[in-house]
Amino acid sequence: MDMKPILLLLLAFTPLLAQKQRSVLFDFRKENVSPPQKISPAVERDVLRKVFRRYHTDPKRCSDAIDAGEEFLAAARQAGQIVPDIAEVITGSFTAAGQTETAYLIYVNECNASHADNFGSKRVAIFSGPRLVADIDADFKGNFASKTDLNMDGIDELLMTSSYMNQGELTDMAALVTFQDGRMNVIQDFNAVVMDDCASGRPGSTTKAAVLSITNAALGQMPKIRADNYVAGCGTVRRWRPFKGQM
Repeated sequence: MDMKPILLLLLAFTPLLAQKQRSVLFDFRKENVSPPQKISPAVERDVLRKVFRRYHTDPKRCSDAIDAGEEFLAAARQAGQIVPDIAEVITGSFTAAGQTETAYLIYVNECNASHADNFGSKRVAIFSGPRLVADIDADFKGNFASKTDLNMDGIDELLMTSSYMNQGELTDMAALVTFQDGRMNVIQDFNAVVMDDCASGRPGSTTKAAVLSITNAALGQMPKIRADNYVAGCGTVRRWRPFKGQM
């Protein structure tokens, strides 16, 4: 039997099979807006009291006495010159497999923090029941985009994003992280996943966005995540087309 036609057929379908095996982790072309999970004022007070020794509940009580030096944010936190609030909450197993934990994303809101200070730092506080098990600086990441367990080890990863606006140009950054051993571990940093200068009103403005996708990996191994970039105009109806290169 001549195997050549069969081999040619298999070679022709290999790219299609690979494409089918790839699944989308996150599509930044979409708005992806979901209502935040509600937490009661009592729960928020309990969380904040366990994370911070001192803080304000009213911005009007902020002091102007802290020098805005290089360590301004740290000094404000040390002095209790913060007005923190919980921005997001998500449940999962974040510090060890098999745990039922709650992760709170806290906007610290250091007093007098400006645009240059990213309007304050961000923290992730992880609780097991009423017990605080991790309190970690989130490196200004301000959103839980999605939760995964890509290597099936029972410990959840979080896709987190941060956003910056400057002169009508919006940039979103993203990274896949875990929170083990008392620190945030970056598995893969995607850098810019959205670049949108439509608000600037400049001629030729566009929106660029990435689609993150994963391919099948061996059990217990972390798959590599691929970013495919797309660009569209600023109209109401976005017609996305792929483009090569960096954002």
